[in-house]
Amino acid sequence: MNTVTTTTETTTGTTASKEATPSVTSELHYWQGEFIGDDEAAARLADLPALVERALADPLPTETVLSACAALSDALRDTENPVRNRLSAELAAATGDLCVAEATLTELSVALARPALERKLRRELGGTGPGRLTRPDARETVFEAWAPVGLLAHIAPGNAAAVAPLSVVEGLLAGNVNVLKTSGGDSPLALHLLAELAAADPTGALARRIVALRFPSARREWLRLMCAPADAIAVWGGEDAVASVAELASPGCRLVEWGHKISLAYLTRDAWHDPATLAALAADVCRLDQQACSSPQVVYLDTEDAGEVFAFAEDFAPVLAKASAAALAAAGHADQVSVQVPALDAAEQAEITTTELLARLEEHLGLTKVIAAEDGTWRVLADTRPALTASPLHRSIWVKPLPARDITATLRPMRRYLQTAAVGAGRADTARLSRTLLTAGALRVTPVGAMLDSYDGEPHDGVYALQRYSRRVSVRTGEEFTTTACLDDLVAAPPSPAAPTGALLDKAGVQGQLASLAPEHAHLYFRSGGTTGAPALSVFTNADYDTQMRAAAHGLLAAGFDPARDRAANLFYCGGMYGGFISFFSILERLNATQIPMAAGTDHAAVAEALVAHRADTVFGMPSYLWQLFHAQGEVLRSYGGIRKVFYGGEHFTAEQRRILTDRFGVEVIRSASYGSTDLGPLGHQCTHAEGSVHHVLTELHTLEILDPQEDRPVPAGEPGRLVFTSRTRSGQRLERYEIGDLGRAVEGVCPCGSHTPRIELLGRYGDVVRIGTYFYNYRRFVETAQERLGYRGELQLVLSSTAAAEQLTVRLDREYAGDPEEARAVFLAAIAELGAAVTEEELLTCTVELVDGRDLERTAGSGKLRTVVDRRAVEG
Repeated sequence: MNTVTTTTETTTGTTASKEATPSVTSELHYWQGEFIGDDEAAARLADLPALVERALADPLPTETVLSACAALSDALRDTENPVRNRLSAELAAATGDLCVAEATLTELSVALARPALERKLRRELGGTGPGRLTRPDARETVFEAWAPVGLLAHIAPGNAAAVAPLSVVEGLLAGNVNVLKTSGGDSPLALHLLAELAAADPTGALARRIVALRFPSARREWLRLMCAPADAIAVWGGEDAVASVAELASPGCRLVEWGHKISLAYLTRDAWHDPATLAALAADVCRLDQQACSSPQVVYLDTEDAGEVFAFAEDFAPVLAKASAAALAAAGHADQVSVQVPALDAAEQAEITTTELLARLEEHLGLTKVIAAEDGTWRVLADTRPALTASPLHRSIWVKPLPARDITATLRPMRRYLQTAAVGAGRADTARLSRTLLTAGALRVTPVGAMLDSYDGEPHDGVYALQRYSRRVSVRTGEEFTTTACLDDLVAAPPSPAAPTGALLDKAGVQGQLASLAPEHAHLYFRSGGTTGAPALSVFTNADYDTQMRAAAHGLLAAGFDPARDRAANLFYCGGMYGGFISFFSILERLNATQIPMAAGTDHAAVAEALVAHRADTVFGMPSYLWQLFHAQGEVLRSYGGIRKVFYGGEHFTAEQRRILTDRFGVEVIRSASYGSTDLGPLGHQCTHAEGSVHHVLTELHTLEILDPQEDRPVPAGEPGRLVFTSRTRSGQRLERYEIGDLGRAVEGVCPCGSHTPRIELLGRYGDVVRIGTYFYNYRRFVETAQERLGYRGELQLVLSSTAAAEQLTVRLDREYAGDPEEARAVFLAAIAELGAAVTEEELLTCTVELVDGRDLERTAGSGKLRTVVDRRAVEG
């Protein structure tokens, strides 16, 4: 029987609480964070419906499940961790086999790792936040989400220790309250593992959604109390077991059957004469002793010739003997028939003996041929009749003829039992046979030798388990929700994960991580524009990039972009690995928006012509570039109705520039397209009520800390400080406590837009504060002085230099908007007291105002951003 499909990654380890493991053997059951005995469990079962109502009142964030699973995965992977050692000892005592215990815990550590679960969520539910009510088509105000079914009952099998806890994890990923039944004779691994998982969640949310019971199926009253209130029941077992549970289910309850399955291999003539194919097939037969549903029980040959079937059996028998001996030796169980299960019980041995004896009797009729090991460790049963026949397992394999033309007619009657079909053939035959086998009812087609392998997010028995454990729900709204990207944000702030710990990370540290980044985590490369220093490299997986672009798209809706009506021109800079243009192309694409991907160009006339031709009414770009475009081609842009909306990034428009865009050019909306950085991606967004540099934080992607400017401690509420972000959705590069160089403060209260997501006001960059002539100066003070005292509405640049005599501060202004430079110099010296003192009284530096053409102001090569401060002192020195 297949275990739940999931696999691979890490985060922090976990140390289970002392209460995670029962202290007395009479405490058989785990109930919402504590171990209890039979009497208490019976009393609580009667109150199960009320328990479910209370637990479902608070939604379960997917991040809570992922974080706890990652912590437990780390603990299980660490051979020195007391959690792993304790669980290994318990499982070894129950199975009598330490190798089985270690293999099971390793399997669980892989399955619970964050990347495996995140990929599973993306494949099965479309993303890592499937429970959020978002708009699948941004042109419509219809919100959809995956919601839990409610109470999910799990009737676990007795032959696969990992299945029970992993099934509950799937239930938790879907947000359900889970009640698990394991057999009274089973190992308590599932209960103890789930207790450790709950202990890894400091919020207690997981514990409130987990009930795990150990009792025999003969205890029908308990089974009834468990199944009657269930909204869905996941049951493993044969037809009788499923029918028995179905009798207890209430009308409308969803029955999710994980029944017994049969798998097979199909070989063409070339393949069955290939030694490598035979060795791979033998490995599939020996792996897990055929206890998995995906283990081969029959090998079909593309032939009608009985002689070829018997000849193949003769050829395959020594290959199987060799593989069987190697597997037994590797497992250290040369005296046992099974590699990873205990010795056969009487019923299993009787089935093998009966099947083999009947086949030997039919040898006299020319129908069969049996080749078996003298010690009973393996057997090949050749049969001239093609009908699908179950194997008695334990290295017992049927060999049968089945011409390709007869596959569907032969196998389709057994379609409900078929699972995996391995194909040994050439490329063309593999494609043809795969389609035929799928038509006949197979659910998986694999190469020979890989039948038991799986991949993260693989369908299980033909369906996605998480979808079976969920409901697809929708909310249809009116136009008043046009700027709402997620309904949940109007209800409450997203839950905050545990505060990050550890050292702060700077840009150099981020670049240092790239040297050890695995290739599977490096799909997409960007380079920063270099505004604040040398251009830096940033690397993303494609999945992480998609997650970030979707989050940024939601933020753009909140900022007032309407994909159903707006015609957007993407005028960000493109090329040189700069991410501005391509990111907003991706964002607009995910919004299903109309866009003209023009990119910034020096030929302003050509750009304006394209905007007019395609009737663009919304532009995206850098403020400095858009400012030049409007002034160079203002008349053209006004000729057809003009630009109504401006969304900018990378820089800010001054208040005077905003006024001119509104009054002279008729722009109605001027807002930040996104707040972000090349290495972290989108960090925040504006809304229709945002003023100045206030942004909502994209909490679905990041955790924000605001630390004191001088000390590594949180600032009081509302006070300015350094912005430190921890990215929670990066499966490759983990950016934790990254100090990005921005200053800001938290904005208290709920935003008038209705969103409860936290807000910050950006207050500039550390680089905006420069030291020259012993004093510190903030670039923004120069901008504000020029606007307020001089009525200046152009761009401003500070140039720092030095001579042998003194340091030099040059204020560069665009001559199109500036007046007398000497008058401007006098205003700066009078308005900025420290500057006046340093220049006139202390003579620590000289200050000049220089008028230049706007195009001559220095900009970064990659992004085209204005370099607000140009420090040439190091170069000159």
